[in-house]
Amino acid sequence: MALPDDPDHPAVTMRVHPDLRFLLPPGRRGGHLSVRAWPTDTVGHVVQDAGIPLTEVGALTLNGEPVDPGGRVAPGTLDVDPVLRPQPTPTMPPRFLLDVHLGTLARRLRLLGLDTTWSPDAGRADDAELVARAADEDRVLLTQDRRLLHRRALRFGALVRGHDVADQLDDVLDRFTPPLLPWTRCVACGAPLRKVRRADVVDLLEPGTLRTYDAFSQCTSCGRAYWRGAHASRLEELVDHARGVVAARLRAAPP
Repeated sequence: MALPDDPDHPAVTMRVHPDLRFLLPPGRRGGHLSVRAWPTDTVGHVVQDAGIPLTEVGALTLNGEPVDPGGRVAPGTLDVDPVLRPQPTPTMPPRFLLDVHLGTLARRLRLLGLDTTWSPDAGRADDAELVARAADEDRVLLTQDRRLLHRRALRFGALVRGHDVADQLDDVLDRFTPPLLPWTRCVACGAPLRKVRRADVVDLLEPGTLRTYDAFSQCTSCGRAYWRGAHASRLEELVDHARGVVAARLRAAPP
């Protein structure tokens, strides 16, 4: 919290990187903020109090010296830089947990073969339960709820940029550059798929589908059947685009 002018409290000038300024309150997005902090405040507290979740922050530099978010704030200039991309994840391949508002993004991540947990019932879970599950399962919590990312117990999280699902998917792929294994997971529940014979899914499909297609997969959990139908070319374009996003970020990454 910014305090009135008081010599007993450290005066801090925050210089926020342009990529993070959209997180600042309107009217303070010029990138330079003058604040006063309590003597017991940490650097991380000052940054988050300005509206920037620490999940979005990379290097912090106080008066030209690297500083940890848990370090005590001191008078001077605090530079706040964004997390570097590609960003390491607690597991490789990464495992994701999405909040209830990102269901369409979850289905696209599953289409690309990424281990993605999401459920419409997640809306009944409170923030603490989501954070605890992400920690217990070593998952990166993806959300557009900045308040959720401010939770102290959250170990791995990311603010998803973009208003439409195409931009959201590009943002996640660019940030984490996960290895893609398209067509290997159920888009409905996220479980792995296995190849099956036509006879194994005959009771699940319409006669016309059985006559037209001969290659099928089935979810190992919910039993849903999959085949390359009329929509396959559109989905192939999505997969090709996703591969391009990951490849471009990897090429741009420093050696």
